[in-house]
Amino acid sequence: MSEKIASRRTFLTAASTSPAAAAVMRNAVVQPPVLVSGVKAETAPLRIVTRYPFEPFEVEKIKAVAPRAQVEMVICKSREEFLSALPDAEVVYGDIRADGLAKAPKLRWLMSGGAGMEGMDQALKDSAVVVTNYQRTFAHGITETGMGMLLCLTRGITTLYMPQFAKRQMIPVGTPKSADHTELVGRTMGIVGMGGIGTLLAKRAHYGFDMKIIATDAKPVPKPEYVAELHDPSFFPEMAAKVDVLVAAAPHTPITERMFNEEIFRSMKPNAYFLALSRGMLYDDMALVKALKQGWIKGAGLDVFPIEPPPADHPIFDCRNVVMTAHTSGWSPDRQIRLIDLFADNVRRYTEGLPLVGVVDKQRGY
Repeated sequence: MSEKIASRRTFLTAASTSPAAAAVMRNAVVQPPVLVSGVKAETAPLRIVTRYPFEPFEVEKIKAVAPRAQVEMVICKSREEFLSALPDAEVVYGDIRADGLAKAPKLRWLMSGGAGMEGMDQALKDSAVVVTNYQRTFAHGITETGMGMLLCLTRGITTLYMPQFAKRQMIPVGTPKSADHTELVGRTMGIVGMGGIGTLLAKRAHYGFDMKIIATDAKPVPKPEYVAELHDPSFFPEMAAKVDVLVAAAPHTPITERMFNEEIFRSMKPNAYFLALSRGMLYDDMALVKALKQGWIKGAGLDVFPIEPPPADHPIFDCRNVVMTAHTSGWSPDRQIRLIDLFADNVRRYTEGLPLVGVVDKQRGY
C-alpha cells in the first residue's frame, strides 16, 4: 500500500464513529473518510477468526485477493477455541457476543454470516466495531421461490391439482372462464421493504409477468423505473387494501414485528395473496390462519414462519390454500459462490482502505 493511503484501522475507526461515514447508502457501501497523507500501511498480518468451516479452496480464494497484505485465517472448532483466538483478531466472520468482545481488543470489523441482524448483541451495537452482512446476496433464490409459490397458487397447482395427484387422479377443475385459474398479467403487487429481496422481486414481477408494483420502504430511496409507486411506511395500510399480492420483504425490527396482523389481513381483497419471504416474525400466524380459513384472502406462500419449524399441531397445516418451504428459499450452490466472493472482495477492500460493501446500520438493525 502507498503511504498516501490510510491504514485499514484508520479507515474503520472513522467509519464506525463518524455519522457521515457510517451512513449506509442504498447500494450498501459506506462513504470512505478523507484519506490522510502520510499514514503508513500496516505490516502486521490481518488475522481473521471464525467458527465457520470454510473449505481449503475458499480460504485460499479469500487470501489471494489481498496480495499486498498477509492474511491469516483461524478456523476454530469450538466456542472455547474461538474465544482463545480473539485477542489477536482484527476481523471476525460469523457472530460475536459481549464475552467475545471483551476478549478482542483489536477487533475492527465483523462480517456476519447471514443477512438478518435482529439477533445482534447489544454490546456489539454499542461498540465501534464495523459490521457488514450479506444483504442482497440471497435475493436470487428467495425471489425465484416467491414467484414459484405465487404461480402454484394462482394456477391452482397447489390447491387444485396436487391433492388430485396424491390420489392418482387428474381431472380439470372449473371451466375456461372460471376464476379457478388466474393470471398475474396486469395484477398489482405491493411490497413492504425495498431491500435486496423486495427490489429483485419487483423487477422480476414487473418485467417477467407484467405486474404493476407499488412499495414502501423506511428509507428515502430512489424509485426504480419498474416500480409505479414508492411510499414511506405510513402508506402500508392503504397499500394492503388495494393490491392483489402483498409481500413481506422487510427486515425484522421492533417496528416491523407482526405488522401483518388481523387488521391488515381483513383489509385485503378476498382474491389477494400473501407472500412471506424475509422474516416470519413480521406476521401474526394465527391471524393468517383465520384469513386463510375464513376467506379473507385467497392464499399464501410462506418461506418463513414465526416459530421455525411450526409444530405439527399448528393449524397452518390444515390450510389447503398455502404453499410452504422451510426457510430454505435462499439455498443453492450458487449462493455459496456469492458468499465467498463478497467476503473476499471485502477483505480486499479492507486491506486497501476502501469502503466496505454491506455495512449495517447498527441502530436501525439492518
